[in-house]
Amino acid sequence: PRAYGVAGYGLGKANEVTDAITKGIDDAKKNLVKVPVFNGTVPHEIKGKYSGGKVLLKPASAGTGVIAGGAMRAVLESAGVKDVLAKSQGSSNPHNVVKATFDALLNLRDPLAVAKRRGVSLEKVFNG
Repeated sequence: PRAYGVAGYGLGKANEVTDAITKGIDDAKKNLVKVPVFNGTVPHEIKGKYSGGKVLLKPASAGTGVIAGGAMRAVLESAGVKDVLAKSQGSSNPHNVVKATFDALLNLRDPLAVAKRRGVSLEKVFNG
C-alpha cells in the first residue's frame, strides 16, 4: 500500500517550442523529488505555499481520482498520486502553483517513518 512517486519540474526557454520542451525536461530531471504515496493518495492533509501561489492537498478514498486544477493536476499525476482532492488558492500563475505544489509534496511525511520515529504501530498513527 505504501510507495514513493517521483516528480520534478523544470523551465526551458528557447525560440523553438520543441527546444524549450527539451530544455524543460532536462531541467526537470535535475530536480526530481520522492513523494510518499499511501494507498494511492497523499498520507495526510497539507498546505503548500510559494510566493503568491497557495495549494491545499487532501487525501481521498479510492476511486475518487485526481481532483485538481491545471498545473497542479499534471504534477500530482506525474508523482503517481491516484486519488486526491486539491484546491489552488491565491495565485493562478502556473509557475507559482507548480512550486507551491512541490512545497506541499516535499513536506509530506511518510506514515511508516512517523510510526518508527514515535515508536508506535502504523494503526496508532492513523487512529490515534
